[in-house]
Amino acid sequence: MALSKPIMNLVASYLQNLYLHPIRTKSISSCVIGATASVASQVVAGESLRLDPVLAFGLYGLLFGGTLPHYFYELLERIFSEDVVAYPLAKKLLFERLIYAPLIQAFSLYTLARFEGKNHKAALKQLYALYMPVLEANWKWLTLFQVVNLAFVPPMLRVLFMNLVGFGWAMFLATKRRQQGQRKEN
Repeated sequence: MALSKPIMNLVASYLQNLYLHPIRTKSISSCVIGATASVASQVVAGESLRLDPVLAFGLYGLLFGGTLPHYFYELLERIFSEDVVAYPLAKKLLFERLIYAPLIQAFSLYTLARFEGKNHKAALKQLYALYMPVLEANWKWLTLFQVVNLAFVPPMLRVLFMNLVGFGWAMFLATKRRQQGQRKEN
């Protein structure tokens, strides 16, 4: 019982900040979740902690992980409003899965590589090596979460929901990128 009051205060504070400062709140949340996922991925892999991927995931979350999805979900609601189109959930899902997901996945892979200090050529090489396997895994594993997100999560909380799902996804990405780097070294 004593723990519930601080948790409720934290949730209330988060929701208040989300309402008053949505982009800043989503960006900071994405930064924390991305950096934590990178640390968790390294710990699970039994590796010594490397700071460059942690900073890359954190910086990506801060600059893009809150802002891009925020505007994307607003766009989805405007384009596929229930008042305007038939089958809005199906159309939102198809738009997200077939247009947004491929674009954001390519952008993420490239940007993370650049934030880790790789040059353009090395970032493109990594992007070409990882893009299709990662995109296929995205379609396979994240589609159900997007259905839940678009059907049941209030628009204001969609970025947070996908960031929480993204914790596991960031661990997957970090593992794939690490494996690709190890193959390159061998």
